[in-house]
Amino acid sequence: MSSDFVIVGAGSAGCAMAYRLTEAGATVTVVEHGGSDAGPFIQMPGALSYPMNMSLYDWGLKSEPEPHLGGRVLATPRGKVIGGSSSINGMVYVRGHARDFDHWSDSGAQGWAYADVLPYFKRMEHWHGEGDADWRGHDGPLHITRGPRANPLFNAFITAGAQAGYPVTPDYNGEAQEGFGPMEATIWRGRRWSAANAYLKPAHKSGRLRLVRGLARRVVIEDGRAMGVEIDRRGTIEVLRANREVVLAASSLNTPKLLMLSGIGPAGHLAGHGIPVIADRPGVGANLQDHLELYLQFASLQPITLYKYWNLWGKALIGAQWLFTKTGLGASNQFEACAFIRSKAGVDYPDIQYHFLPIAVRYDGRAAAEGHGFQAHVGPMRSTSRGSVTLRSADPAAPPVIRFNYMSQPEDWDDFRRCIRLTREIFAQESFKPFVKHEIQPGSSLQSDAELDAFIRDHAESAYHPCGTARIGRRDDPLAVVDPECRVIGVDGLRVADSSIFPRVTNGNLNAPSIMVGEKAADHLLGRAPLPPANQEPKLNPRWRESQR
Repeated sequence: MSSDFVIVGAGSAGCAMAYRLTEAGATVTVVEHGGSDAGPFIQMPGALSYPMNMSLYDWGLKSEPEPHLGGRVLATPRGKVIGGSSSINGMVYVRGHARDFDHWSDSGAQGWAYADVLPYFKRMEHWHGEGDADWRGHDGPLHITRGPRANPLFNAFITAGAQAGYPVTPDYNGEAQEGFGPMEATIWRGRRWSAANAYLKPAHKSGRLRLVRGLARRVVIEDGRAMGVEIDRRGTIEVLRANREVVLAASSLNTPKLLMLSGIGPAGHLAGHGIPVIADRPGVGANLQDHLELYLQFASLQPITLYKYWNLWGKALIGAQWLFTKTGLGASNQFEACAFIRSKAGVDYPDIQYHFLPIAVRYDGRAAAEGHGFQAHVGPMRSTSRGSVTLRSADPAAPPVIRFNYMSQPEDWDDFRRCIRLTREIFAQESFKPFVKHEIQPGSSLQSDAELDAFIRDHAESAYHPCGTARIGRRDDPLAVVDPECRVIGVDGLRVADSSIFPRVTNGNLNAPSIMVGEKAADHLLGRAPLPPANQEPKLNPRWRESQR
């Protein structure tokens, strides 16, 4: 039961690595605890609210009570299925801003500046959008498309941004992220184009990939070198041997748990659970970050929202059309318009993200009681709050202890209040006059800082972008977990390649940068020289020092 590489996790980065490694002639074993991604709940884009709320596909992890959010426990869905979280996410495709990756490099992740990672984004993309083609990839495995924006509310949102004085960007993943414009998605020919569809299934055809279903218990380390992975397969404990290296790509919540179960982490914490310490790395499980967001909801004057389909017959109609033709509303995630703006003058690149949705509904599928409505998901991108992932016990089946420590910094509250007030201004523009009936949530009666803070405390939700728990850095950095080639510091033959390694959360959704990590890590695993750096210069708002827009 051996292969060149053993990868734990068939998610965004794991699938990308499996594809590139088998393409190069290596044999790969991928361990995944979840099962098949077949079936309409995953493959139909319009059904996205279902898989992330189904125990069949989701690990079911939850935060500890959050002290700054009134003790609320927040769900933190992670994909337990082929394709990982790319099979249960909202399919939104955002690379992140160029400045994010330059910050990574400045933090010790040498070789991960924007010029270094842009060639990997281009290598992975098969782009079908409009804009400057020089910034995008055209023959990669990952299809990137845009929705039709047939509902007039999408263009009303983009027009409202322009009326409020913001730029309109033709491609936020291209030269200029800042502005309002069409949103991109990992959807192709009406289907969710997950990392499994893009990478794992083609890799399987090579004959060099073996997919093993089981629960990874720990990395087997002998004389300071990772030799394989111990798994529980249907109640039997087995060891999958790696002739070359072991790679953990199990998510920013499960990867640090696996590292700690393997004796890699804060020595005192491991000793407290009776786990022998192999490498004392206090950064394992630290630096946990996420994006929080609010749903600002508005009642609609016109019955043109998706609410008319929010019933048994409407859903059946959409489902049937998709099943037989892969077209219609079921072929879109309905996130077809978006924006990235700066919160105030002196901020050099966007720190607020918007997803616009032509229905007032929660991620758990509960629609607003008032019927026809629409909403903007809005939240700050760069909170300085940090949390942790720690062990609940030495039992590999026990979920980790997840403490996000949301809203623990005073700036977080100021940032969120700005989000609410800037959003209200956008929906007050002329283009929304035919559509806005009134504000459902928070409600126009809430105006003072104290009233808005109470609303934020009760209603802020995770955008499901956890990262940072095994961060990349210099080998002499005591809080770094992996070096710039994704090698775990203190153990040979072991790497981490998923969103755990992010030094800081990127601007936007994390699927794209997670896949990029898998692409780049594959070159490191193969001992290849990285792709040559790009020389394109991204565009910043020239007036960012003196103007908010």
